[in-house]
Parts: sequence; structure tokens; C-alpha cells
Amino acid sequence: MRLRYILAGRSLILDSGRCVGCGLCVDVCPHAVFAVDVGKAAVVDREACMECGACMRNCPAGAIEVRTGEGCAASVIKGLLTGKPGCGCDGDSGCC
Repeated sequence: MRLRYILAGRSLILDSGRCVGCGLCVDVCPHAVFAVDVGKAAVVDREACMECGACMRNCPAGAIEVRTGEGCAASVIKGLLTGKPGCGCDGDSGCC
């Protein structure tokens, strides 16, 4: 089962014109959101993005933007702090 997140990476922006094809986004993304194809990164599974920001912080070309703290990553943290799901789901629905 592949996890899907609340906002499905809506804030994720990849500027392929700035991408240098280094593949660091592929290496650091915990959910395989990116792949390198023909020397450039591409978003291949936007719905798996939890908006953690690892890709943006590691992109040497500044080709990736994401608003961290808005997706399921923030909900997971809230859930850990409060002891209940932060996203409002029951955990069985597959939303997070």
C-alpha cells in the first residue's frame, strides 16, 4: 500500500529550467516523488509528497520549492504531540 497525503504535494513546484539533473531530490525524498529522466528531475508521484522539504533543502540549483508544514508531515507531528491523528482521518481510510 502506498500512502497518500492530505494536500498531495500541492505546494511542490519544480522549475525544470533550473534543474541540473544531479538527482539529489531522488536520493533524499522519502517517498519516491521524483525521478531523473533525460538529465532533468521530474515529479512522478505528486500524491506521495508529504511536503517535508528535504528536496528543496538539498537542491543545489534552487529548482524546487515546497511550503513545509502544510502537508501531512505537519499532521503527523501534530498527531504525535496530541496522541490522535492530526489529519482528521481514522487511520484506516488510507489518507495518511
